[in-house]
Amino acid sequence: MFFKYHQIYRKIKKFETIVIARHIGPDPDALGSSFGLKESILKTFPKKKVYTVGLGASKFRYLGSIDKFDESMYEKSLLIVLDTPDIKRIDGVDIERFQYKIKIDHHPFIETFADLEWVDSTASSASQMIMELIFKTPLKMTKEAAKCLYVGLIADTERFLYKYTTPKTFRLVAKLIEKTGLDITEIYPQFYNRSLVEMRFYAYLMTHINVTANGFAYLKLDEETLKEQGVDAATAGNMINNFNNIEEIIAWAFFSYDSANNNIRGSIRSRGPIINEIAAMFGGGGHALASGVKLPSFEEADKLINELDKTCQKYKEEKEHH
Repeated sequence: MFFKYHQIYRKIKKFETIVIARHIGPDPDALGSSFGLKESILKTFPKKKVYTVGLGASKFRYLGSIDKFDESMYEKSLLIVLDTPDIKRIDGVDIERFQYKIKIDHHPFIETFADLEWVDSTASSASQMIMELIFKTPLKMTKEAAKCLYVGLIADTERFLYKYTTPKTFRLVAKLIEKTGLDITEIYPQFYNRSLVEMRFYAYLMTHINVTANGFAYLKLDEETLKEQGVDAATAGNMINNFNNIEEIIAWAFFSYDSANNNIRGSIRSRGPIINEIAAMFGGGGHALASGVKLPSFEEADKLINELDKTCQKYKEEKEHH
C-alpha cells in the first residue's frame, strides 16, 4: 500500500493540470473528499491548476466552489475520480480524453476504468482515504482541507455509527485534529442545522411513509408533492439516515422526481438486508447497507420496491430460522 500512496503522489507532482471528479448526485463525502484533496494539492503545489467538476449541491456550498468545466482542461491533464466505482456514475467529464486517470474509491469493486486504482472497501469513506493519502505522502494537510474531509467522513459514517468505522478511522481523525487544530464542534451546527421548510418536510415523510409487513418502508415523491413541500429531489435523500432507528423498519427507500435530470432519484438504506445487489439490478449500486439508483419512471421504482420488499421478507425468514 505504501507504494500505491507514492504512485499517486508522483502523478500529482508530475501533472500541471489536475481535474478532480466524483459521482453524479454528490453527497458530502464526494464533495468533502474532492475539495479536501484540491486544497491539499494547491497548498503543496501552489502553481498547479486544480479543478473540481460536476454538478454541485447547494446545501453543501460551504465546503467549496465547483469549477466550470471547459475543453482546455482535457489537455495533458490528470483526472482523479473519487468515491465512484463505475464509469457511468462519473459526473461531468469524458474520462477517455485525459492523459492519465486515477481512481480512489471505498465502494465494493465494480469495474476498472483508470490507469491507477486504489480501492479499499474497508474504508469508511473516500474522505478517510484522502486523509490517509495526505498523511502518507508529502501532501500538506491544512485546516480547510481537514474541515472538508471531516464533514465527508462524518456524513458517510453517520458520525461514527456504522460498522465501516474502524480503529484506523479514529486514528486518522485524531491525527487530523492534532495536526490542524480543527474544532469539530464548529462543524456540527453547519452540518446538522435544518430549515423550518426541511423539518416540515421531515414531518411529511414521517406521516406518509409506507411500511410493509416485511419491515420495508418507502415513499414516492412526485414533482407536485416536492413543489408543495418547497424542496427538491436531493432533500429527501439527505434525510434518509433519519429513519435508521425505527424499530419496525429494517430497510427503507425514498424515490423523488428529479426535474433537473428528468428521472427518479432513489436513496436506499438497510439495517440488515443486503440492498446493493438489488440496486445493481436496476442500474444503481453502492454499499451493502446504503445504495442509490437513478430510474426512468415511478413504474420502475415500483418494481424495485417489490424486489426490496422480497429481500426483507427473505432476511426476516432467515433470521427466524436461526
